[in-house]
Amino acid sequence: MAKSTAIERWDVAVVGAGLSGMYQLLKLRQLGFKARVYEAGGDVGGTWYWNRYPGCRFDSESWSYGFSFSPEVLKEWNWAEHFSSQPENLRYCQFLADKFDLRRDITFNARVKSASWDEAAGEWEVMFEDGKRARSRFLITAIGPLSAPTMPNIPGANDFKGECYHTGLWPQHEVTFAGKRVAVIGTGASGVQAITEIAKTVGHLTVFQRTPNWCTPLRNSRISPEEMEKIRARYDDIFRRCRETWGCFIHTADQRNAMDLTPEEREAVFEELYNQPGFSFWQGNFRDALIDKAANDEMTRFVVKKIRARVKDQKIADKLIPTNHGYGTRRVPLESGYYEVYNQPNVRLVDLRETPIERITAKGVKTSDAEYEFDMIIFATGFDAITGAFDRIDIRGVGGRKLKDKWADGPHTYLGLNIAGFPNFLTLVGPHNAATFCNIPRCIEQNVDFVGDMLVYMRDKGLKRLEATAEAEDEWTAHVYDTGSKLLAMQVDSWITGVNKNVAGRQKRTFMAYAGGAPKYRQKCEEVVAGGYEGFALH
Repeated sequence: MAKSTAIERWDVAVVGAGLSGMYQLLKLRQLGFKARVYEAGGDVGGTWYWNRYPGCRFDSESWSYGFSFSPEVLKEWNWAEHFSSQPENLRYCQFLADKFDLRRDITFNARVKSASWDEAAGEWEVMFEDGKRARSRFLITAIGPLSAPTMPNIPGANDFKGECYHTGLWPQHEVTFAGKRVAVIGTGASGVQAITEIAKTVGHLTVFQRTPNWCTPLRNSRISPEEMEKIRARYDDIFRRCRETWGCFIHTADQRNAMDLTPEEREAVFEELYNQPGFSFWQGNFRDALIDKAANDEMTRFVVKKIRARVKDQKIADKLIPTNHGYGTRRVPLESGYYEVYNQPNVRLVDLRETPIERITAKGVKTSDAEYEFDMIIFATGFDAITGAFDRIDIRGVGGRKLKDKWADGPHTYLGLNIAGFPNFLTLVGPHNAATFCNIPRCIEQNVDFVGDMLVYMRDKGLKRLEATAEAEDEWTAHVYDTGSKLLAMQVDSWITGVNKNVAGRQKRTFMAYAGGAPKYRQKCEEVVAGGYEGFALH
């Protein structure tokens, strides 16, 4: 039988069935729009569907991460841990899909190849890798900031004959490490989590580290049924606090300046925060700790002391301590025994700054001074962050202009939600959006509600087309860079500043996030609405 060539038609097509895509679908359905979600994976979950690697879990408090929009969901769902693991997080996503019967409006195993604006028809045409097509008045991306896995630029990456995995594309079948010689390449957030878990059962583990990261303790714990009931009774206060804080975490900065205190007073604050769970030490530290180098140096010195106390061999500690950036100027991996792993006799650390990898071989890894044989290689080499998932789709706006070309020197957006020259194209959790520096579901809810309200406004007024003006885009992008310029993070190569050594063309610093904070972002969006969607040309 010949394959159907019929084109599906919708009011709104949504790409991605992670948390943002699921909530957007629910909102569109409630508002009366005919919508369809297209998902590359085999089920809902996004990040929590793909990232099944050992040790994968939240770094936000679970009870501050879950959606707040449904009293029923808050009443029915029980979190098992303060920082829950990937299996539970995926179950949560599946619970939401079941609760709201979302799967009936989702097409799975549908990876988008291209999306093109048809000016004459005033709609988007979406092409999938299997050749099928869909058309819609509006196109919304819900593809996530960390969803485009990258492999390192190492010759022979496909030559290895043993087991080989990327943390961001972990298989659904069980992977065991007992008795095996395992290599992990990469020590970012996923690497730190995976290394800690793999070390518990591995035969021998070799960690290849190119750039060490600052890590501080997660301090996770179980949630008893009694504690869950107390958390449930505090949800209103929890979500209110999240709305008030810069990153929508429960943590907020100490309003004092670090250097205004005596050394003894500073040390006492550092010690107290270090011993609290989650991002307390990073997000709850002195107000100037991430913008004033002297304050940051003090915080960094404290963390150095903690690392040295946990690693027995100080030569190994030297390799694990970053020297090219201060604490918190990159997103901080939280850990549960990571540094102690290097005290194990069956764990070896290879510093790639001293002995770089020359190639992957059929048997293992060859560096400049040795060749190592392995049964398994794990690439914890992260993602082409924020814009990478956009780049992997051939997105073309007015006149066939490629989004990738427009963003060649860094993103240009209005509110991180739309791009001049790309009508009716909306980017949830996109670049220059508060959600890229956020406890994401808190910002997802704001993004989705804003988009839903705007589409209703247009429908009620008989409008068919929205597009950011060039002036509004320029002003917002300039504002994004201005707020970012105050951060020490802007002086550091990281995915936040658009630098990725594994991706061609990602060597120049830009700025991918929004550093003004979620409350200011929300206020700006409210002003835009009050002005009749000021900054958008609506027709």
